[in-house]
Amino acid sequence: MTVEANDVGIADKPAFVGRKAQMFPQLTSAQITRLEAHGTHRQMSKGEILAEPGDRNRPMLVVLAGSIEVVQPGMSGEVLVAVHTAGSFTGEMSTLQGIGSVVRARVREQGEVLVIAEDRLRAIVQTDAELSELFMRAFILRRVGLIASQTGDVILLGSSHSAGTLRLQQFLTRNSFPFVNLDVNTDQAVQTLLERFHIKAEDVPVVLCRGEVVLKNPSNEEVAACLGMNQQIDDDRVRDVIVVGAGPSGLAAAVYAASEGLDVLVLETGTPGGQAGSSSKIENYLGFPTGISGLALAARARVQAQKFGAEIRTAYSALKLNCDRRPYAVELGHGTTVRGRAIIIATGAEYRQLAIENVSRFLGTGIYYAATATEARRCEMKEVIVVGGGNSAGQAAVYLAGRCRRVHLLVRSKGLADTMSNYLIRRIAETSNITLYANTEITSMEGDEQLERVIWKTAPDNFLETHAIGHVFLMTGAVPSTHWLQGCIALNDKGFVRTGSDLTPADLPPANMSAARPPQSFETNWPGIFAVGDVRCGSVKRVAAAVGEGSACVQQVHQALQALQD
Repeated sequence: MTVEANDVGIADKPAFVGRKAQMFPQLTSAQITRLEAHGTHRQMSKGEILAEPGDRNRPMLVVLAGSIEVVQPGMSGEVLVAVHTAGSFTGEMSTLQGIGSVVRARVREQGEVLVIAEDRLRAIVQTDAELSELFMRAFILRRVGLIASQTGDVILLGSSHSAGTLRLQQFLTRNSFPFVNLDVNTDQAVQTLLERFHIKAEDVPVVLCRGEVVLKNPSNEEVAACLGMNQQIDDDRVRDVIVVGAGPSGLAAAVYAASEGLDVLVLETGTPGGQAGSSSKIENYLGFPTGISGLALAARARVQAQKFGAEIRTAYSALKLNCDRRPYAVELGHGTTVRGRAIIIATGAEYRQLAIENVSRFLGTGIYYAATATEARRCEMKEVIVVGGGNSAGQAAVYLAGRCRRVHLLVRSKGLADTMSNYLIRRIAETSNITLYANTEITSMEGDEQLERVIWKTAPDNFLETHAIGHVFLMTGAVPSTHWLQGCIALNDKGFVRTGSDLTPADLPPANMSAARPPQSFETNWPGIFAVGDVRCGSVKRVAAAVGEGSACVQQVHQALQALQD
């Protein structure tokens, strides 16, 4: 794609000018010739609208003659993204995913295009190595550019003092969706919008969807539906594999299963990435010597799974697993049921809440379970507390130290050596504005609508100290997300899923309903139902281990599916 000299698009912004050729590559005649076999020719007229925000399943267009302008509609008009001329192509990640578009495409100069439908585009990226790399890189960088532009017709009106605002910021950000974030307390443009859409300050958070629909304090599911964030898929189709959970283990399973030809559906009940997605930087993951954020890792894995044909639904809560007959069925919060010949449980674990009275009232208004840029903006240049002695807590402390005045790191144990990687321990020791408090635990929290004070004690004296700190990052222990498995899957006394050799004869179903073989290492008490990652009893709580389990599990899935056919 080429941007005309007198037009300024996202690739001309300082952050992307060095990658303009990758964002908007020019196809060679040989490449266009290869694409001819996958598309059909179409004439286009000046002024014709080719795509609107929210449109699904829009084809990729290769411009043969004429030009197409791509813009982001917003409250104050259109912002130019780029102009496609002969030899360039339209599209970004929503094109490959079959979800709602985030831009408007309009014919600037009449001409001709090669129309490549979504299914043919996916076939190309799976079979043509050269074009796959070219398209995937361009699509990813274009979506990054759209997010960075902070323009568009999706606006979040919120407050830095609102838990609902933080939830929606996290949801949109972790789903890589472009949006404009406005704070009712600080942004001057807010008052005009409040009056225009008859919104009261107490209604926040409010999502203005496509510049028309007003959603007051919406659920994640409502936002996903309004923005067309999910593919329109057939719930009646029986899948080869249903993966429940889109953390590292679930996404790894989806990538390997889909790449090996299985029909895969991924259900994400919250936001993609799981606990890893909440990490500001992972530095000990193989292949990333300079580190990678959990958000970036999850986003890349999600794109990779969709490249191979996996279908992913976000904000779809799994309420119950029915395992009494095959194909197995997963009941969803939307009142629908999906069925699969095999199930992979990858719902992970959540950080344990402190056993302190009224602590839940400060969730999102002083208490956080993630340390990314979204949360850090609320406490810049302030004092914060990080609770926990694992790697996630260490990464959070180091990251926040670069944004906050002081970080107080509280651990109940005598130190960090038994629970944290050495490189993080050294970095914490060498960071002047991080203070480590061993043998210390929080006893109470105080405040009105916001957290204002934290009281902690340190053994052996247990003297109570009160600190006027309003931001606490909790990263302690893990509670498995297995409530939806009760009555079906064998769990240990802490709620983690038992698999393989951890199962007892009493866990297994009656002989007429079980497999004629012992459970495989990742297999639960039901044949064809597997568990991987943090949700599994005995798993190593590391990103690399979760990815390894998710990928290795697919071989066992193949064997289970083959056994069904024998």
